[in-house]
Amino acid sequence: MQDAILKFENLLLENVKYIPTIDQNILEERKPGKWSKKEVLGHLVDSAIHNQVRFTEINYVEKPYQHRPYSQIDLVNLNQYQTMDIEELTQLWFAVNKQILRLMKSVDEKALDYKIVLSDGAVIDLKFLMTDYVEHLEHHINQIKA
Repeated sequence: MQDAILKFENLLLENVKYIPTIDQNILEERKPGKWSKKEVLGHLVDSAIHNQVRFTEINYVEKPYQHRPYSQIDLVNLNQYQTMDIEELTQLWFAVNKQILRLMKSVDEKALDYKIVLSDGAVIDLKFLMTDYVEHLEHHINQIKA
């Protein structure tokens, strides 16, 4: 878990300053059927919000925890990330993820084993969900930087 936390922290610190320096035309460019880089960052905001709820709820709701999916495309469109100021969007992404980082650093070792039932019936644990969250974030940050 410590490796995931360190990677997560580095991704946040490296990119909170970098992302706003990307040329606006590059950030807003859309390819057919794809999100712009700004929309990818917005998707990461939505992912952070939903995972922050999951990472906290699992501690006090009935177990096993029932994972609820969300409509990623609808949220990106409804939240209008394409039209947001990149500084504001980056700060929103950073702030929610700083809270997730706090949660990860303070999570009880026993809680990491809490079971989570996915919508397809597969069962994972909180440790997997947290480490997968970091991998997901890294994947999309690499798309933004590409």
